[in-house]
Amino acid sequence: MSKLSDSKVITCKAVVCWGIGEALKVEEIQIEPPKSSEVRVKILYASVCHTDLLHAKGFPASAFPRVLGHEGVGVVESVGEEVTDVRAGDFVIPTFMAQCQDCEYCVSGKTNLCLKYPIPLSGLMPDGTSRMSVRGQRLYQAVSCSTWSQYMVVDAIYVLKIDPSIIDLPHASFLSCGFSTGFGAAWKEAGVEQGSSVAVLGLGAVGLGAIEGARKQGAVKIIGIDKNEKKRKKGEAFGMTHFINPSDDENDQKSISEQVKELTGGIGVDYCFECTGAPLLLNQALLATKMGKGQAILLGVGNHPTLEISSLPILLGGTLKGYLFGGLKPQTDLPVLIDKCKNKEFQLGELLSHEISLEDADKAFDLMKHPDYVKILIKL
Repeated sequence: MSKLSDSKVITCKAVVCWGIGEALKVEEIQIEPPKSSEVRVKILYASVCHTDLLHAKGFPASAFPRVLGHEGVGVVESVGEEVTDVRAGDFVIPTFMAQCQDCEYCVSGKTNLCLKYPIPLSGLMPDGTSRMSVRGQRLYQAVSCSTWSQYMVVDAIYVLKIDPSIIDLPHASFLSCGFSTGFGAAWKEAGVEQGSSVAVLGLGAVGLGAIEGARKQGAVKIIGIDKNEKKRKKGEAFGMTHFINPSDDENDQKSISEQVKELTGGIGVDYCFECTGAPLLLNQALLATKMGKGQAILLGVGNHPTLEISSLPILLGGTLKGYLFGGLKPQTDLPVLIDKCKNKEFQLGELLSHEISLEDADKAFDLMKHPDYVKILIKL
């Protein structure tokens, strides 16, 4: 095992965002050795999430310069002396949430948040410092880590050991956030029931994960909603039964909730997952559910501090909920998803739309505008 005392500063390449509105740049940066509770990871693959774009826009904190990326997979290069769960040579995926399994929240069964290790929004390590720098200047990380870098240091509580014989390593990156968020919300938190009806707004990785989760739970009507017609086939590959394109000429005079109700006998769906983060769509998700018993679930992340919603559906008994990471707990729930990959229950390969090198990663946000975009894989 490569111990803390054996480690040295590593110079490597990473994608740096220097400020809001500035172009991404591939820079040579320095990665310090891990401290006692930390691990240093050589990143093999990273992937692009919509949240990375928000981080570049200063959400949730305007901390720059910043190395982006929170989805990835890599191999442990060295560990601090207090780390016992992983060792050098282990393959791991990062998790932006922690699970100590001892605090009030972790043992409550009511939330996947952790009191001991809250979500790190400052862009720094738990001790308030950074392990990255560029030309002597401190670098901030994305959330708990920064995967758009050839190496990164992360507290060991934010990594999960995986078996590369069970899951293709490039696909493992997709489980770090997006797909798992959607699947977990339908499977674990919303508890979609056999024979129920579901609508999903936004067919990116999160939305496709929600469709897959709803299908696994036995939903009989799964309505996918996206203004990109090319998402129709992607949705069908994961179990979608109906598709609404709000941009169609025949639909442009109708709201999304009205179109959903047309497909459900006028009453709406049992569950509606909002996966875009667009502020106006949350209200449409709520209005698309059944009065008195429907659930609208917010999964998409946006940079709008307040949202306007209709009070009547809630007053009449409807439910509006939000789940970070789909309610999944990284240490106990993610291994379940990985086992499903072992049994070939997921078609994670269907998510891959673009593959680029680290040198081309500064073009990642431009690729997100491509009509075929679902997931961009960065090979490091």
